[in-house]
Amino acid sequence: MAEDNNSGLISSIRAAQRLDSRGKPTVQVSVTTGKGTFTALVPSGASVGSYEAVEIRDGNPKAYGGNGVLMAVHNVQHVIGPVLIEQKFDVRKDLSKIDEFMVKLDSTHSKQKLGVNAILGVSMACARAGAAGKDVPLYEFLRQEAEMEPSYILPVPFFNVLNGGAHAGNSMAFQEFMIAPVGAEDIAQAVQVGCEVYQELKKVLARKYGPSATTIGDEGGFAPPITHPSEALDLLTTAVEAAGHTGKVKFAIDPAASEFFKSDRLYDIGFKTDRPHELFPNQLSDLYKQLLKDYPIILVEDPFSQDDWNAWAEFHRSCAVELVGDDLLATNVDRMALAKQHDACNSLLLKINQIGTISEAIMAARTASKFDWQVFVSHRSGETTDDFIADLAVGLGAGHMKAGSPCRGERVVKYNRLMDIEDELKATTKTSYYAGPKWMNTVYAPYLKKVLYTSIPFHRNGSIVIIIHRVHINRTQIKSNPSVPYTTAAAWEKEKKQFMILVAGPRSPEEITLPHTV
Repeated sequence: MAEDNNSGLISSIRAAQRLDSRGKPTVQVSVTTGKGTFTALVPSGASVGSYEAVEIRDGNPKAYGGNGVLMAVHNVQHVIGPVLIEQKFDVRKDLSKIDEFMVKLDSTHSKQKLGVNAILGVSMACARAGAAGKDVPLYEFLRQEAEMEPSYILPVPFFNVLNGGAHAGNSMAFQEFMIAPVGAEDIAQAVQVGCEVYQELKKVLARKYGPSATTIGDEGGFAPPITHPSEALDLLTTAVEAAGHTGKVKFAIDPAASEFFKSDRLYDIGFKTDRPHELFPNQLSDLYKQLLKDYPIILVEDPFSQDDWNAWAEFHRSCAVELVGDDLLATNVDRMALAKQHDACNSLLLKINQIGTISEAIMAARTASKFDWQVFVSHRSGETTDDFIADLAVGLGAGHMKAGSPCRGERVVKYNRLMDIEDELKATTKTSYYAGPKWMNTVYAPYLKKVLYTSIPFHRNGSIVIIIHRVHINRTQIKSNPSVPYTTAAAWEKEKKQFMILVAGPRSPEEITLPHTV
């Protein structure tokens, strides 16, 4: 019994310098309790926002080009570790206290004293130890920490299959083009669909541009010699059709616009070429709106610079699409509150190393829920073989997650973990479901004031029609099943008794740019 009572106490905390997916050093942390030793590897970003927590790098040009992390390793072993052990925290129930203690120990707003790469590694390892101490899977432990609802939601994987921006050496300004198998039946099928489209895309690129176009970027996506985003989206369309998955797959884009923002409020989408192509915010917004009309895009991430509040707010007002803040929010509740004041977005990109502790990441997710925002769990460009974020996405019920392409071990390990979790849940009596159809039907949740259903369950993959300010369906329509269009008022009159969705917000039909299909 005494051993069980002490199984949550930390007996040692060790750290070491290891490598991430780009061959740069990262921090590995191992926490030992009565249940064993639990290890975590910390990710790192390539395009880093100004409001993110700060990594500590050694700066020694003779070791890894200055990118060593021995200072952070030292901080874990000789600063954080000893005092944390003295506190006799129980990892089974004290994760938030452990994280709060480390934040206070650092005492800086951006964690620059001890380093986010030191603090996060300890937090992740303690979460794993806590799960083992309670004899539950990590996703269940995180779910309990987040106080989630009973049902388990398996997230839609958003595969980053075409790379540009800071993630690739081509001329494409936009950083990511993603495919999302929302029409799959479960995680296993979603991964299969993603892989099949990815392999078809590889063939398409080889035929059109030659074998060199199939080289991959940091996140496993291809980096062909393309410049305009429509070229990328046309390639995705061709690959989806060739794979036989038309209608099952939607698209998402991450321009990462802070990377090509200039100080005079201009955006240079030609910044990777010798021919600048500068756009004002309204011109860039028009480009996005045209893409939304032409392609089945359901999510746009970081379309403007992290401080261009007016551009964000205008785009949010005029476009009914999931609008995700990455650099804008930095997984930081203070930035989220500011974005809420500006009505700048409707979704949080959650990156654990942007904020630095698991408890703070959970708090950010809960804040997003309070704001009626979506939560989109994300990897980093400099990833590791740690699959923590897969459990986090399930634990938070996030509904969607991106971990790169279905290629490269540090990416695939996350998708494999999702399939493992799905199998575990299917073998139990617990209620779980793949978020594809439901997530698809709730893309516009931030706009909803009231949802009334009479005969169609919320989770069914039916044809969901949203009426904008009760406008007739023949004027404005959003549908999840494009094969069942409601093109006349008579068709709507016939079906309206089955379900109704009322939309909130000061948006008129003329102001809203709708995606190609939803």
